[in-house]
Amino acid sequence: MVSPSALLRTLIVACLASVLAFAPARAQQLTTTTTVTWTYATSDEEGDVLDEDAALLDDEALASDADRGATRRYAPGAALATLGRAKANFGPFAVIDATTVRMAGDVDSATPRQFAAMLAAYPTLKRIEMVDCPGSLDEAANLILARAIRRAAMETVVPKGGSVRSGAVELWMAGVRRSAAPDAEFGVHSWADEYGREARDYAANDPVHAEYLSYYREMGLDDARARAFYAMTNQTPFDDVTYLTRDDMARYVTLN
Repeated sequence: MVSPSALLRTLIVACLASVLAFAPARAQQLTTTTTVTWTYATSDEEGDVLDEDAALLDDEALASDADRGATRRYAPGAALATLGRAKANFGPFAVIDATTVRMAGDVDSATPRQFAAMLAAYPTLKRIEMVDCPGSLDEAANLILARAIRRAAMETVVPKGGSVRSGAVELWMAGVRRSAAPDAEFGVHSWADEYGREARDYAANDPVHAEYLSYYREMGLDDARARAFYAMTNQTPFDDVTYLTRDDMARYVTLN
């Protein structure tokens, strides 16, 4: 027969054991989960937040649709210019005043979206001063941006001491009015695809050439000048640059 005191000790031990067994199990089940939501926006000089999604132009073929493995034109060894104080910055664009934006930097897959957000925030912009523009890391995005510049009826200018190279030359050609200072610099060379193949590696009748020729005609070049300009640029390998003057460019493109 078990004594009352022994039975009491047994019950106490059993209770303590159950508590100790239960406590760590409960502790293992207590998990804290924190959810963080990031909101990306652009601020203007007054601190107002500009929602880039709401600021997009009615063109869903912007940067997110550009093929990141597309052909590209980029001048090697480019040093970017200083744009000075700006009202707002959108990627390579710096808004100077109500009508003028300066550009310095390359074009990537995000640049068309940044351009759209800039126009939504500053709809009176009409002039792009291309200060130091080395080219495009994504040529598909570059052509999207170029056509957006043309639709916006913007003037493109290479100011005194300015330099546009590679895909940036195509952006300059997109202006409804195009001008350049006497010492403006234009750098051209062939494009290259993601496999390192250049224009000369493709057959003359390959559709890849038609894309560029069509663009040049769209920007006002007649067929003969479009073909001559395209052929001239592709004579220089992708990893090199041929520099042209304003007068050289005037042989192919009408300047205002």
